[in-house]
Amino acid sequence: MNVSELLKWQWEGYLKYHQSRTNLLIHIVIVPFFLIGNLITIAGILGLSWVFMISGLLLMLLSIILQAKGHGVESNPPEPFTSAANAVARIFLEQWVTFPRFVLTGQWFRAFRQAGQIPGQ
Repeated sequence: MNVSELLKWQWEGYLKYHQSRTNLLIHIVIVPFFLIGNLITIAGILGLSWVFMISGLLLMLLSIILQAKGHGVESNPPEPFTSAANAVARIFLEQWVTFPRFVLTGQWFRAFRQAGQIPGQ
């Protein structure tokens, strides 16, 4: 699957895997930390700073762990990764493209409101 196909696939199924208020709240708070971790890692590489590189990588890892916990409360678990390359591509595309699109198009807010109407959410 190429990048455009992966983005299309992610977008088409995104709402299905993001219906829990808990998961939606985790994502809205934690995704920015993943993005900041990316930038800190790049700054560390460019500045040859091990402290920045490790700090950025740890921030990204923590973000992914917390988002995985959020997905654990969803009624529809995410599709399993098919390879390490698939995992990296899906994670980075979700963080940088699909989730921001979900927020900017109003889908996050609609999903959050809808989740409040579902018992147990």
